[in-house]
Amino acid sequence: MTVPNILLSGIVGSTAYGLAREGSDVDRLGMFAAPTETLLGLHTPKESHVTTAPDRTLHEAAKWCRLALGGNPTVMELVWLPDELYETRTPLGDELIGIRGSFLSAQRVRDAYLGYATQQFRRLEGRDRDRRTAKHARHLKRLCHQGLELYATGRLGVRVEDPEEYHRFGESVAADPTVARSLLAHYETVFAETRSVLPEHPDEAPAEAWLRRVRAHFYATAAA
Repeated sequence: MTVPNILLSGIVGSTAYGLAREGSDVDRLGMFAAPTETLLGLHTPKESHVTTAPDRTLHEAAKWCRLALGGNPTVMELVWLPDELYETRTPLGDELIGIRGSFLSAQRVRDAYLGYATQQFRRLEGRDRDRRTAKHARHLKRLCHQGLELYATGRLGVRVEDPEEYHRFGESVAADPTVARSLLAHYETVFAETRSVLPEHPDEAPAEAWLRRVRAHFYATAAA
């Protein structure tokens, strides 16, 4: 499927975290701008395109902004990737990277990352132990660590420092699922005790201004 007007895209997931091993899927995430005139009629275009061959998710610019303002951990990765993991990077995409801090707020980051980590924990509880148990455990630990870092410092380190530590944790949870419960409880306590550098609410004004520049650009392009 060809999606026009891709503004920013790159490799995310286990490859970006440094947790990929031989045979791991390569996940891609990106953002595109719908032609502005298609937003003006009765029927608006699709806001997301998801494919499995390759594994790629593309969100329309406005949807990406809404998700990011809500603290969504998955979409936020897109504007914090190491440079070498970007596959498409346009001037408008660079502008978005430049305002990435304005999407953040303390409560939404805490709730989103701990919420996603809790989802991973429930998946662990709700399944018989198999090869995916270790994967869910690794991502639970990653979400807790990355979320706390973002909450405490205002910066998101996508690549983990010690990948083997995460793999060892995954195997320990596969052997004893109560290890995951202890880790989650630990991070819930640390979040509660940590003073965040983030504001109480995200600053929507830069995102609104950026999105209006996107709409103007792709309206002018269509009219030319």
